[in-house]
Amino acid sequence: MDYLGKHISGQFDAELAHIRTQMMVMGGLVEKQLNDAISTLLNHDINLAEQVIENDQQVNKLEVTIDEACVKIIAKRQPTASDLRLIMAIIKAIAELERIGDSAKDICEIAKQEFTPEQQILLTSLDAMGHNVIQMLHDVLDAFTRMNINEALRIYKEDKRIVKNYEMVIRQLMTFMMEDSRSIPNIIIALNCARSILRISSRCQNISELIFYFVKGQDFRHVGDDVIDELLAQ
Repeated sequence: MDYLGKHISGQFDAELAHIRTQMMVMGGLVEKQLNDAISTLLNHDINLAEQVIENDQQVNKLEVTIDEACVKIIAKRQPTASDLRLIMAIIKAIAELERIGDSAKDICEIAKQEFTPEQQILLTSLDAMGHNVIQMLHDVLDAFTRMNINEALRIYKEDKRIVKNYEMVIRQLMTFMMEDSRSIPNIIIALNCARSILRISSRCQNISELIFYFVKGQDFRHVGDDVIDELLAQ
């Protein structure tokens, strides 16, 4: 079903389309930032890490630009119903994307630290978890573009698999710590990185909830999975 209909005003359509396009540009940049950040974990590519950190300013500027455009269209067009929900969903989604960009920057700060060859297994586990989250981000951006509620639900539930990845990484870190107490400083660094990756998964879940909100016109925040399944089935 096409939830993104046309309006009598062609100019209004053009303005909405421009905002949606800008959000996808921001989403593409954040996705690249995250992909590069995860890449720095295994490769210890300091130059790439520094580039990601520097490019975070572009993400921040896009958030401000899109947010201002949304405020202007609300003031000028006074949209109602689904149009207003779409604009509010975009405003909230770009805030989530900006925070994902911050997490990518944090990962790069962590990746710049020195790890011994023996400790590379820590980074390998984080790399696997990170690539699962990259796919989750890619999929939720695609679902948002099409306002595909079924795909959004699948992605929302994907968070459970990421949590299992996180728990597995934590067990590995604890084992490593018990075997070699000298590794504790790097264990703490790796733990912070795992938490950053886990937070990105939660951000993707939040964007899924915005798709539910736009399509169903209901707020799905802070409700259980069973409630979400029931509401989406209506």
